[in-house]
Amino acid sequence: MSTTPHHDTVAPHGTWPSPITAEAVVAASVGIGEVRVDGDDVWWSESRPEEGGRVALVRRAADGTVDEVLAAPWSARTCVHEYGGGAWWVHAGTVWFASWADQRLHRLDPDDPAPRPITPEPPTPGAWRYADGVVSPDGRWIVCVRERHDLGPGPAEVVNELVALPADGSDPPTTLWSDADFVAAPRLDPRGDRLAWLSWDHPRMPWDGTDLHVAVASLDHPEGPRLSDARVVAGGPDESLVQPDWTAAGDLLVVSDRSDWWNLHRVAGLDDEPGLEPIAPTDAEIGTPPWVFAMSRWARLDDGRLVVAVAHAGLDHLGVIEPGSDRIDELATPFTAISSVRAAGDAVVVVAASPTTEPSVVRVAPHGDADPEVEVLRSPRDLGLDPAWFAHGHPVSFPTTGGRTAHALFYPPTNPEVRGPGDQRPPLVVMIHGGPTAAARPQLSLATQFWTSRGFAVVDVNYGGSTGYGRRYRRQLDGAWGVVDVDDCVAAAEHLARAGLVDGERLLIRGGSAGGFTTLAALAFRDVFAAGASHYGVADLAVLARDTHKFESRYLDGLVGPWPAAADRYAERSPILHVDRLDRPLIVFQGLDDPIVPPNQAEMIVAALRGRGVPVAYVPFAGEQHGFRQAANIRRALEAELWFYGRVLGFTPADDIEPVELLGP
Repeated sequence: MSTTPHHDTVAPHGTWPSPITAEAVVAASVGIGEVRVDGDDVWWSESRPEEGGRVALVRRAADGTVDEVLAAPWSARTCVHEYGGGAWWVHAGTVWFASWADQRLHRLDPDDPAPRPITPEPPTPGAWRYADGVVSPDGRWIVCVRERHDLGPGPAEVVNELVALPADGSDPPTTLWSDADFVAAPRLDPRGDRLAWLSWDHPRMPWDGTDLHVAVASLDHPEGPRLSDARVVAGGPDESLVQPDWTAAGDLLVVSDRSDWWNLHRVAGLDDEPGLEPIAPTDAEIGTPPWVFAMSRWARLDDGRLVVAVAHAGLDHLGVIEPGSDRIDELATPFTAISSVRAAGDAVVVVAASPTTEPSVVRVAPHGDADPEVEVLRSPRDLGLDPAWFAHGHPVSFPTTGGRTAHALFYPPTNPEVRGPGDQRPPLVVMIHGGPTAAARPQLSLATQFWTSRGFAVVDVNYGGSTGYGRRYRRQLDGAWGVVDVDDCVAAAEHLARAGLVDGERLLIRGGSAGGFTTLAALAFRDVFAAGASHYGVADLAVLARDTHKFESRYLDGLVGPWPAAADRYAERSPILHVDRLDRPLIVFQGLDDPIVPPNQAEMIVAALRGRGVPVAYVPFAGEQHGFRQAANIRRALEAELWFYGRVLGFTPADDIEPVELLGP
């Protein structure tokens, strides 16, 4: 198939016909999550929108045979911290997982017909939740995080702790440690007699400051599993440590941002006076914010080399650190987004994507100065599309308020069959990631190409506070949420308009969760955007501070200020309290089972705008939580947003879309 654009047709931006339909975005789409290596087998998880967001587990044997180990209706998904992650682990062919239906741990052996529960029935459904487990070297014990919701009605009564239990479920879990508000990353050393883990306390988040603990683990103690000689070996309130783990040689490594950048370190003098020694320091990021459990961006190969995923200028790269080296040697791969780095002998297995491919499971074997051997173990779906349809995200940097520089990925409108009128510049969709401590993902996303192939330009903004640019950049949002993020999104749009790349009169803004808040704040406090779309976004900061779940219940202390002492600041930045200034059309999407941003936030902003006669549309989804997982709802949200923009900007999409009820004039 030819990859040469031919642009036979001229049509207004937004009306371009495209094969990248909302149906194509979700049809056969799979979100590949974590990877695990078990001997010669490689396992991974798949989130499937066509199955209601069910998380399946898949195994690929050494001979290339692939089978689905965890079939419907089972779903390996935990709601610890509500965001989950680290819901399953594997050892010698046996898999343990948290079942989404009841949050109990289950075990599935190779010859079992079905999984069986190994943790007790909780006092109320879902009250005992499990995540981030590790199996002892002899396969007899599990150490993991447990989150208890049976001690009281509010976030303050939720308890997070480390527990140990027999891998066969013959005894209930025993609490090992619970002396902090949060725990994560329990990791046993190769002999199974030392345990490392992370902890932090309110109001810190794990990307603010964490403590690294080490203790002697006596799992086979006659009186039950226990820890002794527990001590903090690194970290503190102003140092974020993430992704600790032991090497086969018994060294403890951890990623620290003490240099401003999340770099790999070795814990030296572990038995005497411990301290961190940097390994190949670089002005780039190996760590990522642990919104979910069990993230991994480094692995040690059998020969002692370290393979790391490094983010620089918004793009990921794979690199190798030779034993004793002080530098990272970049590997020649096409990948720009990398996660779940796991050792597999003399290679690593990763989840990787590029500007032209969706995420896949890939084995990468470094070979000295030669190009690495790359083997695709789980291919991305066959889109059947000429690569000429795909807009590539180009890193851009631009000036913003306070003499700062902000960053983004810019995608130009791209369609090999249609071009816009010569006198017309494209409308711009400003995308805002969630978090807000997250980052734009530099990979092929059909949800982005849905817009660019119809004639929109897209800019995915890494505003101050985003990760991938060092701790100081990340801390720019301290006390400034609703200001710095809004300023940088406005600056990105105006920068592209001044450069003549987009139409400054047709600027749109959209985001989900924290990005939804920034969308609402930008529409309320700036006069730059023609319209916006809020996906499960925050409208009232005070309500969020009072009503959200434990993990984020003190997050706003750092982003806005302590509640209720800083109540005036909360009121000043809450869009719901300033609807008199919000006069731009808005479409709102909301999951009705969302425990993080409750539906009343969306309903308040919709009611307020409707009362003022501002055009507003509300699209609620029953059965959805924080983020949409069901295929039909993902399709509907995309199409409804396109229809809405057409109505606002005065064009008719080429797609046949069911109209949305528009409240107001």
